Amino acid sequence: MIVRCQSLEQSYGSLRVLFGVSFEVESGCTGLLGPNGAGKSTLIKTLLGQLPLPPGRVSVADLDPSVDPLRVRQLVGYMPESDVYLPGQNGLELCAFCGQLSGMRRADAVSRAHEVLYFTGLGEARYREVDGYSTGMRQRLKLACALVHGPGFLLLDEPTTGLDPTGRDEMLQLIDDVAHKRSIDVLFSSHILRDIEQTCDHVVVLNEGRVLFSGSRQDFQHQESRWLHVRVKAGREKMAAGLRSAGLEVVSREGTGHLEVALGEGQGVDAIWKTAGELNLQIRHLAPATVSLERAFEKAVDAGDAQ
Repeated sequence: MIVRCQSLEQSYGSLRVLFGVSFEVESGCTGLLGPNGAGKSTLIKTLLGQLPLPPGRVSVADLDPSVDPLRVRQLVGYMPESDVYLPGQNGLELCAFCGQLSGMRRADAVSRAHEVLYFTGLGEARYREVDGYSTGMRQRLKLACALVHGPGFLLLDEPTTGLDPTGRDEMLQLIDDVAHKRSIDVLFSSHILRDIEQTCDHVVVLNEGRVLFSGSRQDFQHQESRWLHVRVKAGREKMAAGLRSAGLEVVSREGTGHLEVALGEGQGVDAIWKTAGELNLQIRHLAPATVSLERAFEKAVDAGDAQ
């Protein structure tokens, strides 16, 4: 396991932020998904050893950040959400400086900085002062600084913040390349569902400081396997009313042409066929629903709020 958390608690003074957080991060690209204020940035800072934590609660690359935080930061590449650069430095100087902070010799850091700046699309701009970079260029520079020392694991905190659609797609392509072609494990924090859906193999869902789900993206999207798509020849709303009367949960989404129907405990698809027969309606389509990441996230958050 790349990361393992067990019953992690974290507070700022009397304000509790993380509540019994437990999850594991496997190889590949993992999305840390949650709304703003869910505790994602606090969790990342804890993984890096930037916040105090009890020994033995967290393992990062087989190291305990509470015991050896500097070693963790040497082995892990970190891309913070906020801009971090020194005024007057150009892209190459800043990237090489980050390499030296991670323990590289200056000559090696400079050589490696050239490589990662070209990889992130900043090769032609590497001698320009960072003050003059656009938002997209500064985001790619932060990724280059996270990669310069050759880490095996990246922690990315909201890497698409402030980017326009083109810049977001370029950043996601870089992350996908890093995770799936260069075999660098990634934990990618975001509140943007499409970003996670486009790049990640695994998902950890965090809301109000609690883990709601941890596992593969496919399992997360298909955990609501009791949901079915139902389409009738005519009388969709009549069918919806009949199914609700039979005790089934029904969602009628405009523009889709079908109903989303959830089977209750102990109910089978025969309840749907029976309702259609009683109403003299003809079923044209009946199949398991493919749950989008957005829908699965909504359900997970709603279920967490209800607890």
